Amino acid sequence: MEKLDLKKVILAYSGGLDTSIIITWLKENYGCEVVCVAADVGQEEELDGLEEKAINSGASKLYIEDLIDEFIDDFAFATLKAGAKYEKDYLLGTAIARPLIAKRLVEIAHAEKADAIVHGCTGKGNDQVRFELGIRAFDAEIPILAPWRVWEIKSRDDELAYAEKHGIPIKRSGDSSYSEDRNLWHISHEGLELEDPEAEPNWKNMLTLSVNPEDAPDEATYVTIDFEKGVPVAVNGEKMKGSDIVRKLNKIGGANGIGIDDIVENRLVGMKVRGVYENPGATILYRAHSFLEALTVDRDTMQYKIEVANVLAELIYNGKWFTTLRNSIAAFINVTQETVTGTVKLKLYKGNVINAGASSPFTLYHEQYATFGEDGVYDQTDSQGFVNLYALPIKVQTMMRENLKK
Repeated sequence: MEKLDLKKVILAYSGGLDTSIIITWLKENYGCEVVCVAADVGQEEELDGLEEKAINSGASKLYIEDLIDEFIDDFAFATLKAGAKYEKDYLLGTAIARPLIAKRLVEIAHAEKADAIVHGCTGKGNDQVRFELGIRAFDAEIPILAPWRVWEIKSRDDELAYAEKHGIPIKRSGDSSYSEDRNLWHISHEGLELEDPEAEPNWKNMLTLSVNPEDAPDEATYVTIDFEKGVPVAVNGEKMKGSDIVRKLNKIGGANGIGIDDIVENRLVGMKVRGVYENPGATILYRAHSFLEALTVDRDTMQYKIEVANVLAELIYNGKWFTTLRNSIAAFINVTQETVTGTVKLKLYKGNVINAGASSPFTLYHEQYATFGEDGVYDQTDSQGFVNLYALPIKVQTMMRENLKK
């Protein structure tokens, strides 16, 4: 590959080991100015001291972009409305953040008149695809540089040695920490004992947002969530913006051990990986939204929506957020949500989310039809003709088999 002529680059910066040494590596190998961009999507204390760290590592400046509300309102809640889960369990916490970050990287690259965008994703992961597809959606030509594909560094030990040699300030944790990704929607953990599928996770050292369900309170916690057109708007009767709803439910759910998922997933690049995801608030919202949909969405739409949700989850997981198909699915989903308005009550108990009642002005559930008691609206003799016709194909097949035996 021909070496790029770079004078200024934009680096997607987290402050971790990878991106810290990339600053020095870029200056050493390209002699370019490095402008760092950190997207605030709810990492909390992980952003503390980040500007000083970036400058001390050789960056000319650091943008810290507050994207939290856009992340929740336009990405997380869009995924929630669809009920999209990758391979049935993964709530797509990392996948939905990457396209938003990529979009902002391009905007800043254009404002800074940068020659390239740089990211610290490895060649083994999904994020390289998500970032680069997101970038290409807003700039078809800008060069993208991924050092992990071209440098001589091959391992974490190599990175630490490089940092020590070049005096790069690194908070050494050796092999005692997980590889993590955190935002307001979730936190993921990979590595250490999780690389052995036979090993039970070390919950005591791992959990950040949630407590171990065994340590949760012995009494249940009840929570109510109000929705308008599929979007959560209030918790326990208190209206608030989307990001505050997620914060509140993370706190309530985390205290009750909600939303801890130990998953083996199939990465886009072909390998299986194991990770533990903490998503207490998201888990509560998915359950509440699903329960309300069961009341307010007709059968044909609901069954087709389930199929569409699986397609959407694949698209998002594979980095195809800014595509015609994803936008088209979103339009369909929004139509299905026109009646998903109401209130859901849930019972939280030691890692379990239990339905405890729901109401909606658009409910399709009518007790006079569903009751096991006597009713005056349903003539049960009408069902005989329906069952006869419904059974006709089976009846004809049976007749055919009996005739063959004669």
